[in-house]
Amino acid sequence: MASKSHQLHFILFPHMAQGHMIPMVDIARLLAQHGMIITIVTTPLNSKRFASTLARAVESGLEIHLLEVPFPSEKAGLPKECENIDMLPSLGLGLEFTSATNLLQETVERLLKDLKPRPNCIISDMCLPYTSRIASKFQIPRIVFNGFGCFSMMCLHRLYNSQILESITSKSEYFEVPGLPDHIQVTKEQLPEAMHQKLEPAYVQEFKKARGDKVWCVGPVSLCNKDNLDKLQRGDKASVDEYECLKWLNSQKPGSVLYVCFGSLCNLITSQLIEIGLALEASNIPFIWVLRGGGKSTQIEKWIVEDGFEERINGRGLLIRGWAPQVAILSHAAVGGFLTHCGWNSTLEGICAGKPMITWPLFADQFLNERLVVDVLKIGVKAGTEVTVPWGEEEKIGVLVKKKDVNRAIERLMDGGEESEERRKRAKELSRMAKGAIEPEGSSYVNMEMLIQDIMQQIGLDK
Repeated sequence: MASKSHQLHFILFPHMAQGHMIPMVDIARLLAQHGMIITIVTTPLNSKRFASTLARAVESGLEIHLLEVPFPSEKAGLPKECENIDMLPSLGLGLEFTSATNLLQETVERLLKDLKPRPNCIISDMCLPYTSRIASKFQIPRIVFNGFGCFSMMCLHRLYNSQILESITSKSEYFEVPGLPDHIQVTKEQLPEAMHQKLEPAYVQEFKKARGDKVWCVGPVSLCNKDNLDKLQRGDKASVDEYECLKWLNSQKPGSVLYVCFGSLCNLITSQLIEIGLALEASNIPFIWVLRGGGKSTQIEKWIVEDGFEERINGRGLLIRGWAPQVAILSHAAVGGFLTHCGWNSTLEGICAGKPMITWPLFADQFLNERLVVDVLKIGVKAGTEVTVPWGEEEKIGVLVKKKDVNRAIERLMDGGEESEERRKRAKELSRMAKGAIEPEGSSYVNMEMLIQDIMQQIGLDK
């Protein structure tokens, strides 16, 4: 714990999207646990999503503050109070949302000018370039938070540096990524337009060499949520009674439940969701299925009611509409597998919980994360998606994986055979390594200390 005289003041700027906000709030708590003063800059509606988590952190003695700035949604052409990516009425309004975030600069500068104690460091999401101008104006060191893993970043670095993409004419032809410790094959179409050193050590070292500057791997940050309430309310208030969810899990056999969740931004079309639902029903295993809210939810809800799906799976399946307490669910002993879209947060949370996965990537870094899970860590089974589904263009792509293929992947993951058991053993060992990383003397704990020490040296406050 830092002494009061060496207590740095970190200003954190999370991007207004759940997958970006959640790890930044965890980072705030980890820094505060190292004795730092933290101020999180966000908008009023976003602050409500993690206010209860931060209130508990403050009650425990951590010095974390919220600095709310009004979000200029209407000025940028957005509906009133549209303050998060998941609140956009149309995915076509992404540019307007970016414009609104850039408009925050003047307001933030005015607030920082009078902030006490004076900020010593800015940590900002890579999606918020305006914060670099603020750091330059106030002459404050800035650290960029990158929500990708080293594996996917290193893959992209090798691909673009090698110029191999110039010789690849087919979008669907598999080719090997050059210069990696493992044989990783991808297609051109699968490439995208928080890091943990223990899980991907070779790629951390390669990435550091390639970057030629400082890279701190301080995760998996989700493991700072040790309290049951923090696990249950991480990211937002769950749309289901958290304790009823745990009660349902307590009634299931250990390792028997499949947890199915595609994150906060992925939009599967209704016909694809029906294929998943029918496969889950046919699997005869207990499951939790998280269904997103939003415009398309009425269509799948209509099918659920008219087809009698929920009635047929009553007792064996639990449907959660909206936000789910994912960390709490994954860490429960009854959960034996995770069907995931392979977003980096979800991938890490699955690894930390020691759960093997069915991988169903859709866009961004998700296909590369699938390669890490399946080919490098060897704890995953592919659902069978081969092409990217651009955000907002799901209807054009149609159904990617049929019921029988979903069912086949579920059987491979959950059947209890030798191959399945080997995956489980590897997943449990990775979980043990991940948990060790954030303990004192662990790699992530040490990296956090090194990050703090580096900022102290930059501002002339070397302890």
